[in-house]
Amino acid sequence: MKKTALLILSAVVLAGTFAAAQQGQRRQPDPRDIGGGQCAQNPYNCVDAANPLPAPNTVWLEEMTWIDVRDALKAGKTNIIIPTGGMEPNGVWLVTGKHNYVLQANCDAIARKMGNALCAPIVKFVPEGGIEPKTGHMVSPGTITAREETYQALLTDIAESLQAHGFKNIIFIGDSGGNQKGQAAVAEKLTAKWAGKALALHIGEYYTYGEVSKYMEGQGLKEGASDNMHDDPIITLNMFAADPNSVRYDGRVKAKKATINGVDVSNRARNTELAKKIVDFRANHTIEAINKHIAAKSKATPSQQ
Repeated sequence: MKKTALLILSAVVLAGTFAAAQQGQRRQPDPRDIGGGQCAQNPYNCVDAANPLPAPNTVWLEEMTWIDVRDALKAGKTNIIIPTGGMEPNGVWLVTGKHNYVLQANCDAIARKMGNALCAPIVKFVPEGGIEPKTGHMVSPGTITAREETYQALLTDIAESLQAHGFKNIIFIGDSGGNQKGQAAVAEKLTAKWAGKALALHIGEYYTYGEVSKYMEGQGLKEGASDNMHDDPIITLNMFAADPNSVRYDGRVKAKKATINGVDVSNRARNTELAKKIVDFRANHTIEAINKHIAAKSKATPSQQ
């Protein structure tokens, strides 16, 4: 009996000693750790690590390393654009990611022209209709919808993540009509919450397709009779700027179907020229609105930095 008790006591002591040793081996958090690793194990995991490569020629957050983003912020790129697109039907010629292709071209142009801005990844899941019963665009296969509360929660988390890393102006642009209400609500709520530390801005002017249509008429792009599809020459050419395959360009030319609303879109060189004008106009129009919103919000919400 004594022998058994002694063995149990020894086991308890050994277990306690092992646990204490393990506890001692647990590394205390190092404030220099960053980049997904430990500073003590690799100098590139240290908060002050120098970038071993030149800055990349991109404005897209997802195409940058954490060091690239850190250095961009230090260089004054404290504006971040959150573009919202969608997954929906767009007639027989345009792919379901229409708005996302448009934003690839437009957000890139906006950020580059601003010079002090970056683009967050495109938010592709937005309100498109009800699931059961199916309503709105959800009646068409390929559509993906999000409840309004889900959409706003996602925008909120994205914006707060970016603000936490030091971005000062978080800018929402939406390429679809159903995106606007949620963006406006989130922007208003976050600007109030941040109380001068940062601004959240909904740029409704980005979505003024009427303005670009009017401008392009003056550039010789005049529509004829409507084909009565969820498609038009402006959106087709804006997508073409990002990827001609997104408007089924080659297949349509081969099938002699490269027209929309009476506008011939078979000439690649002309398409490229018109597409550039569309992207430039929308970028410049949006930047003008961004600057006005920042000035107005900054005046109304004094900085507490």
